Amino acid sequence: MITQTDLRVYHYKPVGIGDNIALGAVKFMRFFADVFFRHRYGHRAVVLETVAAVPGMVGGMLNHLKSLRRMQDDRGWIKILLDEAENERAHLMTFINVAKPNRLERILILIAQGIFFNGFFVFYLLWPRVAHRFVGYLEEEAVYSYTEYLADIDAGRAENIPAPEFAIKYWNLPSDSRLRDVVLVIRQDEAGHRDVNHDLSDEIAGRTKV
Repeated sequence: MITQTDLRVYHYKPVGIGDNIALGAVKFMRFFADVFFRHRYGHRAVVLETVAAVPGMVGGMLNHLKSLRRMQDDRGWIKILLDEAENERAHLMTFINVAKPNRLERILILIAQGIFFNGFFVFYLLWPRVAHRFVGYLEEEAVYSYTEYLADIDAGRAENIPAPEFAIKYWNLPSDSRLRDVVLVIRQDEAGHRDVNHDLSDEIAGRTKV
């Protein structure tokens, strides 16, 4: 079983204007998430995981097209990014069962996804290195948010309900798992996405890994 001590927590120090733009954009998004959802972490997760599943799909698609266009190997990036998108979608499917979003939240999801998909598509075309750095910072915030969620569960401020059946099957969890167990594995996933995107950004820039 994953514990809180198994997770490596760090913040990638921005290098140059591109990294600072990426970090600033993520902090801006975090501000609005805090205003709208505060400690309603399940509802926050539903909206944010809908957005978080977009970058991997966009990156995978554009790298697929680049590989075809240039007739060159993709170095495994396509599968990595599409797997990331699928994993983020699994997070969403999990929290739909936890939070049960209302009509207003579903409309917010529709608007957020439409704006973010188109914006990130153009962003990745023009500046893929910073696009990956942006996702790395986004996942840092996800790790932070899920850590806060765990603290609320442990303090009794959030109910530690039985784990959704979808989550038990997807992560092969014990049948008696609770929400806390699910949040732990999801936080571990987000840490992995954080590392992957910071590393891909560094690879594009020709830097060594953190």
